Amino acid sequence: MPESEAAMYEAPFEYVRRNVKPKRDHHRDPRLRRYWWLHGAPRIAMRQALTGLHRYIVSSQVSKHRMFSWVDGHILPDSTLIVFARDDDYFFGILHSRIHAVWALALGTQLESRPRYIISTCFETFPFPNPTKEQQTAIAAAALELHTMRANALRDPQRTLTALYNNPPKWLTNAHAALDNAVAAAYNLPPNLDDATILSHLLTLNQQRTQ
Repeated sequence: MPESEAAMYEAPFEYVRRNVKPKRDHHRDPRLRRYWWLHGAPRIAMRQALTGLHRYIVSSQVSKHRMFSWVDGHILPDSTLIVFARDDDYFFGILHSRIHAVWALALGTQLESRPRYIISTCFETFPFPNPTKEQQTAIAAAALELHTMRANALRDPQRTLTALYNNPPKWLTNAHAALDNAVAAAYNLPPNLDDATILSHLLTLNQQRTQ
């Protein structure tokens, strides 16, 4: 998009001119200095992966709590978000389970005191379960219930997702427990295992699948 066309979108163009251009003026990449109103990297592959999805999953790269959320398919994500080009509740449920959180915390890094989610270690190495159809349905149902209850709570404009997890109400911990139990069953594990046992089981699965 040429600058003259971008300027037709007055409010966002002025925002970028005030907040982005001063930084781009000193960037070592001449292309970014010249085309300061454009994204540095358009992420064509990601956009293609999101094509046709009415929603997709995102999570912050660095966060005190490992939370996943749905985003409308027409929205372009910020560069600080990790994007998962899936729109099914089952996939959302696996990502948001304690089992995945244990793996992500162990394989990720830290920024100050906050865990950082790294796709290459936290996601690409994560051994997903091989659920039965019934188990997959149960995980999807629990994930949908969690999302629905959270969405209802966040209708209060004074409430944010981070604040909700900083002081989780009982209904939220119950919803996560139901999801965790459904995911544990897909791994043929009992509920409420300690983190070390969960991590040991996942490491065994990871090794089996990479041999």
